[in-house]
Amino acid sequence: MSEQPRHIEQPGPSEVRSPIIRRELARAGVWIGLAVAVAVLALLAQPLMLIMGALVFATMLDGGTRLLGRVLPIGRGWRLAIVLLGIVAFLAYTFYLTGASLAAQAQAMRDIVETQVGRIGGWMQQLGVTTTPNDLKGLAQQAMSSMGRVTAAVGTAVGAITSAVMMLVLAIFIAVEPKLYERGVAWMLPMDRRDDFYRTADKMGWTLRRLMFGRLIGMAVEGVGTWLLLWAGGVPMAGLLGILTGLLAFLPNIGAIISGALIILVGFSGGTDTGLYALGVYLAVQMVDGYLIVPMVAKRAVDLAPALVLAAQILFGALFGILGLFLADPIVAMIKVWLEERSRASNERRRPAGFIAR
Repeated sequence: MSEQPRHIEQPGPSEVRSPIIRRELARAGVWIGLAVAVAVLALLAQPLMLIMGALVFATMLDGGTRLLGRVLPIGRGWRLAIVLLGIVAFLAYTFYLTGASLAAQAQAMRDIVETQVGRIGGWMQQLGVTTTPNDLKGLAQQAMSSMGRVTAAVGTAVGAITSAVMMLVLAIFIAVEPKLYERGVAWMLPMDRRDDFYRTADKMGWTLRRLMFGRLIGMAVEGVGTWLLLWAGGVPMAGLLGILTGLLAFLPNIGAIISGALIILVGFSGGTDTGLYALGVYLAVQMVDGYLIVPMVAKRAVDLAPALVLAAQILFGALFGILGLFLADPIVAMIKVWLEERSRASNERRRPAGFIAR
């Protein structure tokens, strides 16, 4: 009998040498890595938010130190110390002068807001709406409780103070010598990626400094402007409303809505004319901030769409709580810078040698 030609064997699907197995293992590895990253993010959400808050605060300190260096040719450490002392002195002076009166006004404002909410509920019932004041209060409590479970540990006063101290200490360490930590992160990257990292880090720092500078200017203008205009119109608790408006101005979109609701509720507690005047003050201050300050300072550096910022605030607030709500804008700005720099670096690597862009 003639010998049959031997069939050439191919690797089966159970062998690791098989391209099919390797491809499927690679896909499974990607999905497993993604699941592990999501789990780690959920477990370490609070520390990550604290670190991100420290980075944002360090950027603000670095911006103040750089700005002070234009007029005081002294060492960076001394300029940073002056900035920190100025912040502490301002906060201590403000709370020393207004602490007792603001505490009394805060309790009175709570009573006024509850009374006004009750009136709104009664007015809605007269119009045929079945919503009651208790429903409105329950909705507000549900909205506050749905901010996320991540901040449960910092919900108490002790936890909030501890978190603030940790962020402050970490921010000071970073602001003392930011290049040291930048070089430490770059050391973990391949040599051919370090130049891109340095450019991206510099662009992120510049963007955050401009963003935070614009935010601080907006907070000052909204807070002081609201206080003076409300005080001139005889609106109750003008000082407390000015401080709350200035603090809430750190939150684009959402902060303006909350401060506006408080101003209108307190304003109408003094009568219809006072309420309409308070409404006019709120609209005027928001127009000045939205059409003059923000376009001149923040949008030139970041150029973030308002809908994108609001969507990020809703998402980060639901995932990471109040810290995520405060840090949504800076995080989105840094992601935007990273994507832009990565796209630019990719285009430069694809560009042929000797090509000159026009």
